[in-house]
Formats: sequence, structure tokens, C-alpha cells
Amino acid sequence: MSKEVKSPQNNSEEIDLGKLFNLFARLFERIFNLISKTISTVFLAFVWSIFFVKRQKIKLILALLAGLAFGYFEENKLNPDYKSTMLIQQNYNTGKSLYNSVDYYNGLLSQLDFETLSQELDIDSANVSSIVSFEIEPFVSENQRLVEFKNYTRQLDSTMIAELLSFDSYLDNVDESIYKIQKITISSKTDNNFKPVFNAIAKKMNEIPFFKREQDKDIRQLGNREIAVNKAIQKSDSLQKIYKKVLENSLETIEPTTRSQTSVTTILGADDTNKTREFDLYKSDVELRRELVTIAREKENKKFIVEVLSITPSKGFVDNSIEFFGASLRPVLFFPFFFAVILFVILCFINSLKFLEKYNTSF
Repeated sequence: MSKEVKSPQNNSEEIDLGKLFNLFARLFERIFNLISKTISTVFLAFVWSIFFVKRQKIKLILALLAGLAFGYFEENKLNPDYKSTMLIQQNYNTGKSLYNSVDYYNGLLSQLDFETLSQELDIDSANVSSIVSFEIEPFVSENQRLVEFKNYTRQLDSTMIAELLSFDSYLDNVDESIYKIQKITISSKTDNNFKPVFNAIAKKMNEIPFFKREQDKDIRQLGNREIAVNKAIQKSDSLQKIYKKVLENSLETIEPTTRSQTSVTTILGADDTNKTREFDLYKSDVELRRELVTIAREKENKKFIVEVLSITPSKGFVDNSIEFFGASLRPVLFFPFFFAVILFVILCFINSLKFLEKYNTSF
């Protein structure tokens, strides 16, 4: 009886497995057919493109020549744009103010309001009348960005969010103004007015009242630290003098016959307690003087709200390059390719319209 009960179940399992295998076989067949159709379609499109270019080669060659001529004209035009860059270091969190100022200057340039721009920068209007645009971007390497990304993910409360956050999404959402070193680029119609403008921008940032108050507070705090350390050094020197005097007095109380032996044993470290006290005083004095050096360095760093690291070059350089997918190309290389691609797209569109007209008339 038990065999008769199990046999229908075994048969149903075999039937289910058979259906499952058939389902997988049809699925793989469809995937294979899709891949083969895709490859054949791409191959046919490639072959069609080759023959299409062959038929339209005269027009495409003319487009390349026209692009070459136009690119040559752009490189040798009479009024080129000159560019110069300045590296500026932010000793305070001035990034937002710096970026807002650059946006404001560009807004004045778009309105051709050179008079207001010269008043904002407190320089002669002749120095800004030929400026075309301002640009600002962080001066940071990809390795630095990667290190900051890792530090940022470590600070996240949720481990799951840190794992889901990618480096690209971090770069898309990071505030570019937070980086300490920024690069400001000026484009102008002349090549001799960059340095006054760069210096005026730095001076303008150094005169912001909020950051001047922060600077004054930091310098006062460092000054108080310096006074406290100097007092501690004076006390340390006094203690060392007292300790030295005590040692000398203790040596005077010893008999002359044993004084030399006691001096030798003291120098050799026979008295570990005295040796430890003397070393601690010496180490404390070294640490205090090291802190004085650190305070002096911090005061130098707080001397300016922002600092100009370099202006390169001060007279500017001709820059006619064109940015294309992250690469800078000369006009004589970019425009022939651009003209040929545009003509190829137009010819494909016209050819498609002709095909659709024939297809429409056949029905």
C-alpha cells in the first residue's frame, strides 16, 4: 500500500523537473537569440555606416576642410582671450564668501557694469574693463578627494549608509568651497591687468568684518597661551636653579675625602631619585619651549585670513582650447571632427526621411 501511495508523488516530481528544465532551455534560447540579433544588428549598422561614408565621402571631406579652416581662424583671431590663475589659501572658512563674491563679479560682468565692479574691488576701472569672466575651482588631487571620502564615510553613524554611498555620488554632492586651496582664473581681452585684480580679491577677503573678529580672537588666545608658557618656563628655570643650589649645598656638607667619590656616583646615576627629578625638569622645559615654537607658527598662519600662494603668469597667456568630455583640444583638432559629425548626423536624418517616404508610398 505504501508503494502505491508514493508512486503518484514521484511521477509529479519528475513532471515538475521536466517542466523546469524546459523552461530554462527556452530562457537560454531566447537569451542566445537576443545576443545574436544584437550582434548582427550592430554589424549591419557598422557595414551600412561604412558604405554610407563611402557614398558621402566628398561632402564629409569638405566638412573636415571647413572645420580645419574655422579652427585655424579661431586660433589666430585678432582678439584672443588671455587667462591667468591665482592660487589662494584659506586660513579660515571663507569658502562660501569667496564663491559668492566670484558669482557676484560674474553677474556684474554679464551686465557690463564695470564701474560697480571697480568700486567693489577698489581698483581703477581700466583694470576691469577688459575682463571677460571669473572662474573658481578647488586645487585638489584625486588622492586627496579619496582620502576625504574615506574620512567622511568613517564619520557616518550608519554603516549601511556608508556602504551604499559611492565615491561618484560623494563628488556630486560635496561642497567645493570647503577645500583649503582654491584656484581663481580670470579671462580677459588684454594681458596686463591680472595682478591688480588678484590682489584686490585677496584684499577684499581679508577685510571681511566677521573673519577679522575671528582672527583677532584667535590671535588674543595665542597671545595668552604664549604668556602662560613663558611664565611656566620662568618657573621651570627657577626650580632648576634651586635644585642645582640644593645639590651644591649637599656636596659641601660631605667630607673632602669622600666629596669627589660622591660627585662621581651622583653623576653616574647612583641616586636614581635625583636623576629622575633632574630629567623631568629638563623634559618639561623642552616641551614648553616646543610649545612656544608651535604658538609662533600658529600666529604666523593666522596673520592673514586668506593668502595668495602664486599668480601664474602675471601677464596672462592665450588660451583658445576647447573642453570636450574632460579633454582640452585645440580648435584645429576639434572643429574638423565636430563639423564632420554634425554633417554625418544631418545626412543620416535626410536619408532616414527618404526611406520613410518610400515606405509610406508602398502602402
